[in-house]
Amino acid sequence: MSAWTALAGRLRRVLDLPARRVLWITFGVLAIPFVIAALVLSSKHWNPVLDLAMTELRVRDVFGAHTPLIGLPGRIGHFPDQGSHPGPLSFYLLTPVYRATGASAYGLLLGMIVLDLIAIGLALWIAERRGGTRFVLGIGGILAFVVHGYGIGVLSQPWNPYLPLLFWVVVLLATWSVLLGDLPMIVVVAVVGSLCAQTHMPYLGLCVGLGALCLAWFVVLGVQHPIRRNELQRWGGTAVVAAVVLWIPVIIDQARNTPGNLSMLNDYFRNPPEEPVGIGEGVHLILRHLNVFRVLWESIGVAGRGGGAFVESGFRLDGSVVPGVVFLVLWLAGVGVAIMMRHRALVALDAVLAAALVLATISMSRIFGKVWYYLTLWAWSLTVLMLASIVWTAFAWAGLRAARAVAPPEPPEAESSPATRSTWWTGPWRAWPWRRLVAIAGAVAVVGTYVPLVVDGARASVPEPHLSTTLRDLVGPTAIALRDGVGAADGKDGTYVVMFSDAMYFGSQAYGLVSELERRGFHVGMTDTYHVPITQHRVVDPVTATAEIRLATGSYIEAWRAVPGVEEVAYVEPRDADALAEYGELDAELRAGLAAAGLGDLVGLVDTNLFGVQLDPRLPRSLQSVVNRMLELGQPEAVFIVPPNTPSPV
Repeated sequence: MSAWTALAGRLRRVLDLPARRVLWITFGVLAIPFVIAALVLSSKHWNPVLDLAMTELRVRDVFGAHTPLIGLPGRIGHFPDQGSHPGPLSFYLLTPVYRATGASAYGLLLGMIVLDLIAIGLALWIAERRGGTRFVLGIGGILAFVVHGYGIGVLSQPWNPYLPLLFWVVVLLATWSVLLGDLPMIVVVAVVGSLCAQTHMPYLGLCVGLGALCLAWFVVLGVQHPIRRNELQRWGGTAVVAAVVLWIPVIIDQARNTPGNLSMLNDYFRNPPEEPVGIGEGVHLILRHLNVFRVLWESIGVAGRGGGAFVESGFRLDGSVVPGVVFLVLWLAGVGVAIMMRHRALVALDAVLAAALVLATISMSRIFGKVWYYLTLWAWSLTVLMLASIVWTAFAWAGLRAARAVAPPEPPEAESSPATRSTWWTGPWRAWPWRRLVAIAGAVAVVGTYVPLVVDGARASVPEPHLSTTLRDLVGPTAIALRDGVGAADGKDGTYVVMFSDAMYFGSQAYGLVSELERRGFHVGMTDTYHVPITQHRVVDPVTATAEIRLATGSYIEAWRAVPGVEEVAYVEPRDADALAEYGELDAELRAGLAAAGLGDLVGLVDTNLFGVQLDPRLPRSLQSVVNRMLELGQPEAVFIVPPNTPSPV
């Protein structure tokens, strides 16, 4: 017996296994990298900053007197009264694991990993409903590629742009199922779509659009099949009720506050502070996301520290649209072949992808200001499913050709029947001369995707480790000083307001400082200026505060050291001698580059607001990497306890 014959026999035995058993095996295999990542992350110290600190504050509030009713603050409106992402469902879902781990920061990471596994399980369950073992294996392979494309480091972060990434795949698959007549899947579209839409604004239009597609299809089915109207009403009604229940917190916020968050979102998009990028740029963006050739090439190997190929490609969306056009044409050709074959499952999948493409283009065209990579990160999953559709179409067409070569022609309806389609591997397809090439390609794809995925899990790192590490070095001494009543402090009986003079990250670590001190039992907050990110009940009036806790970085440290009455209680310099030398060289390069680019107005911000330099849309790409590296290297940081009403020296 040849090796190929033995391999084919093993494959047939796998395909003959019960679908539910294959589902659990596939789920277990896909879960291994996440389990490894969870174990690795459990041994690391993590102090969340900025958005993730804000997330922990809200998760900490769930089921209490200040249970959140809306999502995380976003670039919506004008600071300090900006709007937030629509809803709090993600906070609620992170809470059980967070509480089970003692309300630790690690609990957020573990909670995110659990949500990823739930999304994977839902996708595989949908695959089983659609086509048994073969579909489970196919969707499992797609999920492995998607996870590898984003990277475990991204998918383990409970950041609101990242949290829905795998659930978005579930929404697409569930919508596909609805178009194939699987009526209960509309409830999955409603529930999982609500999670995506509430968590990050770009998903709102996408999920509402696909939900509308499902409801429209229900109407069509009701007209075509009157006998199913009761069933359609039952499942459609269940989906509507589920969606309404999940949006009750948002409705309560709208009724309780003036203006409510929904009103702020409506006003923002009707009267945006900036012009949207427009439909032309939206088309260019979607075409650049369809550059599957670059993504396939960059997917080789283990994902980088900042994320996988999808994330890396997301930072470079200014290239040619030609590869995307070529890929789109290939997909459209596949759509034509699927229609010609009357392949119902493929046509339904292509219909969902076509609707999602239109919605994606509209969504991207409505982006205001800078097109940050995370605003369109979800689009890569759409590209992968389009690629899967092309491959599936090619296999179905080749199988049909092989079947026709050895059997008399069958009626069109028989050609598209499940029985005919399921014989493509075990029937005449086995005689196809390229079967060995296909087997080799499949083996390479599995090994090339899964092995790096396991390595990626073993290399998992906490978000923003350079900021987390320095914050940890500051929090301990600060908490001890507050407890011991250093300077104006009064132990845990005092009320403290955190303020910052930050030369690097506009106070990112200050939010983390609030969260970490609150974790240690101190009554701490920020001024009313930050009532949206810090939550209203954590607002502290500086006039009534026992003391001010001032986070200072870079050039601001010396200014605060010169103020009489303040006590410096913590200090950290994250750079060793080599890093200091590198920072000096980068600093000189940045200043010279800004001057040469005619951006002399930014030179003064290098010492006082480095992140502001990074955000400036005029900054050349060559200098962007310089600023990124400088921010990663960091600057000295210190914490001061300041008596109330002390004037700021800066």
